[in-house]
Amino acid sequence: MTGAPSISTSGTEDESTQILGRRIWRILPYIKPYWRRASVGIGSNALARFSDLLPFVFIGFAVDYYSGNDDFSGFYGAMREWLDESLFPIISDNLAVGYGLLIFLGFASLAVWQGLSEYCWQTLGYKVQHDIRMDATHSLIRMEASYYDLRQTGVLMSVLSADVNQLEDVISDSSTSIIRIIVTFFTAGLLLILMSWKLAAVLFCPMVLIFPMVYFFSTRVQRKYRKQRESTGGISAVLENVISGISVVQAYNAQRWESERVGHESAEYRNQAIGASKDRNRFIPGIYAVAGLAFGLLVSVGGWLMKDGEITTGGFVTFLLVMTRMTMPLFIFGMLVNQLQRGEAAARRVFDMVDLEPTIIDNPDSVELQGPIESVQFDDVHFTYPNTETPVLNGISFKVDAGGFIGIMGHTGAGKSTILKILLRYYEPNRGRVLINGVDIQDLTLESVRNHLGFVSQDPFLFYGTIRDNVVYARSATDEELQKALDLAGASEFVSGLEETIDTMVGDRGVKLSGGQRARISLARALLKTPSLLVLDEASSALDAETEKRIQANLLETGGSRATIAVAHRLSTIRNAEEILSMVHGAVVERGTHSELVDNNGVYSSQWAIQTGALEEE
Repeated sequence: MTGAPSISTSGTEDESTQILGRRIWRILPYIKPYWRRASVGIGSNALARFSDLLPFVFIGFAVDYYSGNDDFSGFYGAMREWLDESLFPIISDNLAVGYGLLIFLGFASLAVWQGLSEYCWQTLGYKVQHDIRMDATHSLIRMEASYYDLRQTGVLMSVLSADVNQLEDVISDSSTSIIRIIVTFFTAGLLLILMSWKLAAVLFCPMVLIFPMVYFFSTRVQRKYRKQRESTGGISAVLENVISGISVVQAYNAQRWESERVGHESAEYRNQAIGASKDRNRFIPGIYAVAGLAFGLLVSVGGWLMKDGEITTGGFVTFLLVMTRMTMPLFIFGMLVNQLQRGEAAARRVFDMVDLEPTIIDNPDSVELQGPIESVQFDDVHFTYPNTETPVLNGISFKVDAGGFIGIMGHTGAGKSTILKILLRYYEPNRGRVLINGVDIQDLTLESVRNHLGFVSQDPFLFYGTIRDNVVYARSATDEELQKALDLAGASEFVSGLEETIDTMVGDRGVKLSGGQRARISLARALLKTPSLLVLDEASSALDAETEKRIQANLLETGGSRATIAVAHRLSTIRNAEEILSMVHGAVVERGTHSELVDNNGVYSSQWAIQTGALEEE
């Protein structure tokens, strides 16, 4: 059996030296279904950038008008002349009012288009965020239970929350910034060249220095952002453990030790964040230095060109103002690369989760189980857990038919619960077969087999919600069916005694209920399915003897054709089984009824004597 793929955060050397990386581009297919919204966002953003430049042109026209400059030569002069002639019939001789109105309209247009653009991209980001999170969640839910054995819940939660949120920021913020940079840079650049190619050349020459700076920054900081995201998952994992086990933490006075654990993970995050910040803050001052050099050269060269009459005062003012809008994206570009690097680190983790593929899946030729489970057979089953060498099951064979009851006992680590995990297909056997109604379980669909199973684990898990929510979990039921399941599980008495009865909140993982109460609610949940096979894994370990006896009587009376497989340390739980398997080190060393095994003077007899006190009396 091959291990399930993990959520990898490492990359190749080529990936770590790319400016943007590869994973972040996988967002694009998620945008495609919303192409109309994206198109409106792109178009309105482009119009917003165009509207942003217009007021500066009008300011330059107004400056020349106020200074009495009537030079209409060149592209800039031609624009001013056309505008003056267009405005004159409307506002008579008062062009100052016209320029003021145009400046206001330019900003009003900017507000409208920018607002529409922001709405489109933000809502697009939320939609894509939802789709990515659901894909990642579906991948996790499809993974076999064994996938989670060596993975911390906090790390997985960090991917589904913080990392997916980071990708939403990439869409809603970074995408608009990219459009802003492209449209503004090329529109403003073209306008500046048409106004004065000499000043444009002075401006563009220093900007060449920015590109190696961007490359140096992005290739250095990407790896640090990736490690920073890993550290975030580490913090979440430790905190989730501390909060979930707070009663144990306090009972063992481990508050200081846990604080040090959290402090260690937090320090890792802090150190990676400081390292990334150090590189980032080397980059931003460089942008300012280049911008300062360009501005200084422009002022000097611009003054000389104005004296020679190659550009008007208003034209030079417009040139400087438009230049600020063109150079501003360079500062935004620095922040954009910063955000994209964070997005790349998050994308690696998110899409590693999206790409998860379960190793236990339906075979191409699998068929659905028709009708109830009438027999379960283990045929020489061997199993060793992945990444270990010691076999856990060694040639396990048994059979239980409809209405039958088989019990399994043994010391801790004997392999009892592993049998149930194989039956539930959390793992696949290395050798041998598990047969349902005479058909290999691997030739039956997972869903159809589990539809006929009722499972109660030794650590009953209740979801946050009410008792009703937990009993009717993942299915619908009438009040009569619900009450019958509670009665069979011996839960009706304590549930009716609660203030809100069946609508009582159980708390996170059922912490407001006792262990025995949780076990009975979990059993009621299994019985509500009316399963044809009931699988019990130490299900009565938290019950008192009287309650256990009453529940056993209920199950025996209503069992009918339902088969039962029960794993137990407490032998009173399985003494009524038609056959009991006694296990040692993954092998069945004896089998038979309760009376036969007691008379056999073997492992079972020894345990029975200990549990009933007979050994002590002797």
